[in-house]
Amino acid sequence: MEEKIKAKLEELRTGLQADGGDLELVKIDGKVVYLKLVGHCGSCPFAMMTLKQGIEAGLQEIDPEITVERVEA
Repeated sequence: MEEKIKAKLEELRTGLQADGGDLELVKIDGKVVYLKLVGHCGSCPFAMMTLKQGIEAGLQEIDPEITVERVEA
């Protein structure tokens, strides 16, 4: 499942990069994915919405039990 998560994150990164941001995978612990938002995404007031409604929703296409947690710098 880890490889599927990494592949999906690569797919989702393109949208973030188009807005001057990006994400870094910190770790995967079971079905919890820890991510750090960088660039414009790191300071965006909509960062949590991006994580939950964008990235987490995309990862839940792989497994509905996957959750995303934000890691601060």
